[in-house]
Amino acid sequence: MITLDALRAYGANVDEGLARCMNMEAFYLKLVNSLKGDPKPEQLKEAIGRGDLDAAFELAHSLKGTYGNLSLTPLYRPIQEITDLLRARTDTDYGPLLAEITEQKDKLEALL
Repeated sequence: MITLDALRAYGANVDEGLARCMNMEAFYLKLVNSLKGDPKPEQLKEAIGRGDLDAAFELAHSLKGTYGNLSLTPLYRPIQEITDLLRARTDTDYGPLLAEITEQKDKLEALL
């Protein structure tokens, strides 16, 4: 089971995340643990791969809310960036951001 200290070491702003959960540590940790195996990051990659930027934006926006509300900063940063790019329909190589999201999600899941 993940701990607050492990999340802090990962780079999460635990105090901010806890505040959003009314400082209920068990509830916050339950929400973080519920992210294990979340298919949305992979679905985001697939949507971008097929050029479906509308679906990709919806997925990225959803992920941004989830990781932002839990203050999982290492994942939130690249998701926020990709969300902004998708919102503007920017023609760019999303590969580096997708790789960073995958890397940070793998690091988080290794803690869960």
